[in-house]
Amino acid sequence: MAGNIPYLPLQVVHFSGQELTAGAEERTVENVPVRIYGVAKTVVGCFKFRNQIGVDVAVESLRQCLTERRCTVDELLHYAATCRMMKVLRPYMEALL
Repeated sequence: MAGNIPYLPLQVVHFSGQELTAGAEERTVENVPVRIYGVAKTVVGCFKFRNQIGVDVAVESLRQCLTERRCTVDELLHYAATCRMMKVLRPYMEALL
C-alpha cells in the first residue's frame, strides 16, 4: 500500500444499462475483477465530464486518440451515441478532421 492519503477527492457517479457496460472489458488484477474501458469510450467519457476535468483535457484526449489512431471515428460515434454525447462530441470531431 502507498500509505495514508489524508484527503482524496472522490465523486461518485452512477451509470446503468449500455452506458455502464458498453466498451468495457473485465480483467483480474491481484485476484480482483476490474472493469476497464477502451480508448474510444474513455474519450467520450472525458467529454461527458468535461465540466469537471476541463474542456482542454477532453479535446486533447480526442486529438491524441485521432492522431495516434488509437480508435476509429466510427467507434467514437458509437460510444457518443450510447452515452448521449453526440451533440457535444460531433463539433469537436468536425473541427479536428
